[in-house]
Amino acid sequence: MIILGVILLVIGFLADISILWTIGLLLVVIGAILWILGTTGHAVAGRRHYW
Repeated sequence: MIILGVILLVIGFLADISILWTIGLLLVVIGAILWILGTTGHAVAGRRHYW
């Protein structure tokens, strides 16, 4: 998600398309939040493992 956000940021910046810039920024922020939550051990979106 973070990589896709960075790609959209670059394309939006080079092509001067503001909606791609906005979507890319949102994807980077959401991806970073989910990554931080995942590394701290919190369950993201209520995942359960039935092993």
